[in-house]
Amino acid sequence: MRHERECQTPPGSGVAAAGTEGVQIVVNGELRRVLPGLDVRQLLAVLELDPERVAVEMNRAILRRPAWSGTPVVDGANFEIVQFVGGG
Repeated sequence: MRHERECQTPPGSGVAAAGTEGVQIVVNGELRRVLPGLDVRQLLAVLELDPERVAVEMNRAILRRPAWSGTPVVDGANFEIVQFVGGG
């Protein structure tokens, strides 16, 4: 089951406000709407994720870190983002 995340976000945050045009994507099973023109590295910033502590899969393909800046976030893309957790 997918849920669309609706958030009140400040201008310039990269997240499209409810009722506005944006790119619809799925992140870890949640429907989201973000501003068009983002690349994967920018998406991680919008999601407030540390790029040094995640692995990203887009449309069932692992994206290597060097490709993040050159990979656009497109309408309908499906992302799985896994965060690394340290511990002992």
